[in-house]
Amino acid sequence: MARLEVVQGDITREAVDAIVNAANSSLRGGGGVDGAIHWAAGPRLKEAGAALAPCLPGDAVATPAFDLDPPIRHVIHTVGPVWKGGTRDEASVLASCYRRSLEVADSLGARSVAFPAISTGVFGYPPEEAARIAVDTVRTVPTRVELIRLVAYDRPTYELLTAALEG
Repeated sequence: MARLEVVQGDITREAVDAIVNAANSSLRGGGGVDGAIHWAAGPRLKEAGAALAPCLPGDAVATPAFDLDPPIRHVIHTVGPVWKGGTRDEASVLASCYRRSLEVADSLGARSVAFPAISTGVFGYPPEEAARIAVDTVRTVPTRVELIRLVAYDRPTYELLTAALEG
């Protein structure tokens, strides 16, 4: 069973084998964590992502980490659901993002993975529910990953993830 941690910080500075990007389906970069990862990884990430696009909501694909600092070797891109009020199976799509990202991490041989709070930014997913889904999913998915780190960009997200982990 993987060790699960919650931290607050910049996902592009985590000392892990792979980081997960909360991407859009074009995999060419965007705002929020997606933009931060693309900026830190350099322009080759956009080219590599474009070659794999489109990525459907709930799925995940990987690229090299390019200019991100080691030990980060891979960026796992996943497309979360856009919140539509909870009536369009958003919860299962969000859970699939975490599950598929761990499957991709296993296929890459990654032993440590950092996740952002997927879909809680411009995609509008309610942060408290998203935190519960993230923690419940990564706790129950069989994986060879040894360390799963949930990285909150801000204090409110950190507190929600911590409460979900302790709850």
